[in-house]
Amino acid sequence: MSQKPTEWVAEIDRITAKFEREFAEMSLEQIYWKPHPEVWSIGENIQHLIQLNSSYFPMFQELKDGKYQKPWSGNFSFIYNLIGNSIYKSVSDGRKKKIKTFASWEPKIGGTHQDIVQKFTKHQQELKSWITKLAPQFGKNVVINSPINKLLPYTLDKAMDIIVAHEYRHFQQALEVKEAIKKAP
Repeated sequence: MSQKPTEWVAEIDRITAKFEREFAEMSLEQIYWKPHPEVWSIGENIQHLIQLNSSYFPMFQELKDGKYQKPWSGNFSFIYNLIGNSIYKSVSDGRKKKIKTFASWEPKIGGTHQDIVQKFTKHQQELKSWITKLAPQFGKNVVINSPINKLLPYTLDKAMDIIVAHEYRHFQQALEVKEAIKKAP
């Protein structure tokens, strides 16, 4: 495995530990508390990450099996580099700008999953497993498309950068909700 997959696995371990440390001991009420109807709860942030990351898994399976067909726009490096870098920049900006997610990535749960942090931890193990399985593909400019839109190509490596940055973004968002809980009456 090259250095980059090792770094992604280490980052996923770090972010998983942060989620566990900050949220695992919270009550069900706290996990699903919302400071405002338009703000996601901690649990919704976690569910969103699971849903979004999991949407890549069928594509990862096709890559592993040698059955994936890259998008037509993936033949043009200026397109997939521009799109990948733009998406990465938007999710790694320190939450300076709000981003509306696609409807299919909206959290689909209510306040009933007490074990959402454990589900996230299990999900993270699966994500790391995919990184290991796909190790031979990294560093080779393998182009995929966004699972939400086939017209948005970027490299597999950039997808991993996006996934990791996106997890940190939602950790920060969930942490803001935890801080709001402390200030709530």
